Amino acid sequence: MKIVIDARFTRTDHHDGISRYGASLIAAAAKIADVSMLISDVRQLALLPDVPYTLISSPLSPLELFVARKVNALGADVVVCPMQTMGTWGRKYGLVLTLHDLIYYEHPQPPGFLPAPVRLLWRLYHKAFWPQRLLLDRADTVATISRTTEALIAKYRLTRRPVRIIGNAPQPEQNPRPAEAGAEKSLVYMGSFMPYKNVETMVAGMADLPGYTLHLLSRITPQRRAGLEALVPEGASVVFHNGVTDEEYGALLRTATALVSLSRAEGYGLPLVEAMAVGTPVVASDIPIFREVGGDAASYVDPDSPHQFAQAVAALQDPKAWQEASRRAVSRARQFSWDESARQLVDVAAEIVRRRRR
Repeated sequence: MKIVIDARFTRTDHHDGISRYGASLIAAAAKIADVSMLISDVRQLALLPDVPYTLISSPLSPLELFVARKVNALGADVVVCPMQTMGTWGRKYGLVLTLHDLIYYEHPQPPGFLPAPVRLLWRLYHKAFWPQRLLLDRADTVATISRTTEALIAKYRLTRRPVRIIGNAPQPEQNPRPAEAGAEKSLVYMGSFMPYKNVETMVAGMADLPGYTLHLLSRITPQRRAGLEALVPEGASVVFHNGVTDEEYGALLRTATALVSLSRAEGYGLPLVEAMAVGTPVVASDIPIFREVGGDAASYVDPDSPHQFAQAVAALQDPKAWQEASRRAVSRARQFSWDESARQLVDVAAEIVRRRRR
C-alpha cells in the first residue's frame, strides 16, 4: 500500500500547528509504511523528514483545482491531506481529508498571513456549514484530531463519510525534567495572538503574580504587540519573544512553573501535551478540548477571570503541589504518541483500500 501525505502546508521557517502535525505524521508513518510526500517549496524540506517527495503547485494556487492530475501519476493507493481543501477533480486514489476544528465558525477572523483574497473567501466560507460539507464529502474518509471535534462534526452533520481519529502528540524522545528540581517563576505561552486565544486575560492576571515573568513566544505583528503592551499591569513582567527556535522553546518549558493557555476555542492544544511531556504543569481555560487533552493533569480556570488564572499559578508555588502536578503531567503525556497516530493513519488507509476494492 502506497501512501502519499500532503506536506505543502509545511512552513519554511518554523512550524505552526498544522505544519508540525503533518511533518510528525510523515516521520512516524514512514517507519511502518511506504510513505512519500508532496511539497510546494524546496525550503519546506528543512522542516520535513528525509522521505521521497514530489514538488507540485502551492495549495493556495488556482492550479489546486486540477492537482489530482499530477497526483494520479504517482500511483498512490491513498493520499492523506492535513487540511480539507485539497483539489479532487478526476482523482483515482483514496483520499483522507482532515478537519482539525470548527473554531472559525465561532471566531471568523482569518489568519493574517493569508493573502487578502483568501481572507475574504475564508470569511464567506465560514458563514454557513454547507461549503464545509461539500469539501468533506469529496473524501473517502474524514480525519480529525480529537473526540471533541469528532462530536462537533456529528452535531452539525458535516459529512456523510466515515470520521476517524488521527491524533496529535508531543515530539518523541522527550525526557521529563526531574520533579524535585523545581521551577523558576516563569510562565510560557505558545500560540498565536488571534483574538480567540484570549492573551489579554493572561496579561491582566500578571497584576496578581509579582515576581513572575510571562513569556509570549510566538511571532507577533507590531500593531498587536503594541495593543497588548498597553495592557501590561504596572510592575508586571511580560516578555515578547516574537518567535523562538524549538531549542529555545524546550529550554523555557523545562524551567517554567507552568505552560498557560486561556484560549476560548481549540482543535487540540498541542502545547499542553508538549509541556506535560517534559513535566511542566499546565494552567488552561476550562473548555472541552482542554479537558480531553489534559485530563486530571491540568488546572482549569474561567477564561474570563484574570484572578482565577493568577490563583491557579499561585497554587503551584508550594513545592509539593508543583512536584505532584509535574508527575501527573508526565503520566498524562505518555498517553499520546506519534507512533500511535501513525498506526491510526495506516489503519485508515487500509480501510479505504478495502472499501474501494469492494
